[in-house]
Amino acid sequence: MTVYLGNRRVDLMHLGRAHTAGDIVIHVPDENVMFTGDIVEYHSACYCGDGHFADWGETLVAIKSFDVDAIAPGRGDALIGKEMVNDAIENTRDFVESTYRPAARVAARNGTLKEAWDAVRAECDPKFKDYAIYEHCLPFNVARAFDEARGIDTPRIWTAERDLEMWAALQG
Repeated sequence: MTVYLGNRRVDLMHLGRAHTAGDIVIHVPDENVMFTGDIVEYHSACYCGDGHFADWGETLVAIKSFDVDAIAPGRGDALIGKEMVNDAIENTRDFVESTYRPAARVAARNGTLKEAWDAVRAECDPKFKDYAIYEHCLPFNVARAFDEARGIDTPRIWTAERDLEMWAALQG
């Protein structure tokens, strides 16, 4: 969808699934700026509890293809300059892949959520443990990555009961 704010063109686009199935980015062509919301983060953990790990990378490729000069990410500093924009996109890709890959390996061998948790922590903690909201997001990220790796395409709704079940499995 394109809207005009006076003479300024603003494009709202769905470039693919990532943080959610319905992520929208906003591109302002005359300023070459994009608002990505939680698809791109900067020195902050991505919340992936409702995400689509297998698609996230291609969505980042689509964002990168715009070759923007600045991004307003979901969290963290404004990303100003192509180098900072590209660093943030690649860092987000690394975060998402580093979360999904170990969970998928555990799921492939019919392991448990706790084993996936341990595997993701082993890969992600050295790189991301100091990121904002990392500890808060990690249990939900691992649970979603494990679900997706086991073939659950649509994220399951987080209920109080599911939350308790997840924590019991992670602490077991």
